[in-house]
Amino acid sequence: MHDIVDLERRGLPGVFVASAEFVDAAIAQSNALGFPDVARVFTPHPIQDRTDDEMRAYADLAYDAIVASITT
Repeated sequence: MHDIVDLERRGLPGVFVASAEFVDAAIAQSNALGFPDVARVFTPHPIQDRTDDEMRAYADLAYDAIVASITT
């Protein structure tokens, strides 16, 4: 989250991407950093034991939301 906030402060669009396990933590952290509306996209959880093909499928599912978050 710190990296995304840093990008936003520099005027560069950024999107925080994490697995769904971290929704509450991401909200708390972005609020604490003074950026409550920072763009966030969440993938299914867990990811550590996913195959490469499963990770590509997660990325494919998140792609449109990530692009939309950067461009709007």
